[in-house]
Amino acid sequence: MNTWTLVFDLDGTLVDTAPDLAASTNHVLRRLGLSSVAEGDIRPFVGHGALVMVERAAAAQGRALAQQELYDLFDVFITHYTANISAHSKPYADVISVLKRYQDRGARLAVCTNKIEAHARALLEALDMTKYFAAIIGRDTLGIFKPDPGHLTGTITLAGGDRRRALMVGDSETDIRTAKAANIAVVAVDFGYSVEPVASFNPDAVISHYRDFERAAARLMSQCA
Repeated sequence: MNTWTLVFDLDGTLVDTAPDLAASTNHVLRRLGLSSVAEGDIRPFVGHGALVMVERAAAAQGRALAQQELYDLFDVFITHYTANISAHSKPYADVISVLKRYQDRGARLAVCTNKIEAHARALLEALDMTKYFAAIIGRDTLGIFKPDPGHLTGTITLAGGDRRRALMVGDSETDIRTAKAANIAVVAVDFGYSVEPVASFNPDAVISHYRDFERAAARLMSQCA
């Protein structure tokens, strides 16, 4: 077990961040004089980043945003989100027990996220999760980001792992495409922010709860043995 590296996406995979992302989106909408939107309406766009969340939320109320206005509002979003990054976000059920179990067995754990590194670290630190990870790699860390496979393989390298004995865990088509491009097995969680069912992207395994993770991971690891 001590030679395996488990690489996790962050938003929608380790942590349910939608409540705080929705709150920051609504902060921007109020700045525009628009109505707040429900968290459930934001969830499908979480994986696409803040610009898309703001743009789609405004468009739903008939407000088209010019490119410069959108970029200016991005700064408003980031300021609010940075100050409230962990107000309501929380790890998914049984995530912590899974991380502890694999860390105790000697596995290397890492985060590969399209969140900027500073935000990823701030969120994980606030949730007391930083201690589990040998590497936390954001979209700005390496100069490339998912779905570029180098983002994943670079994360494995920085965690001190071997790509031949590694698994990716994610909630989106982007995560699955990244892992496949890197020729690394991928476990998809179906409770994240994917609009389409993650099974439709043909991951190597799909789980609906972290209590099912160990069985799925063991099967994939055995195929690489």
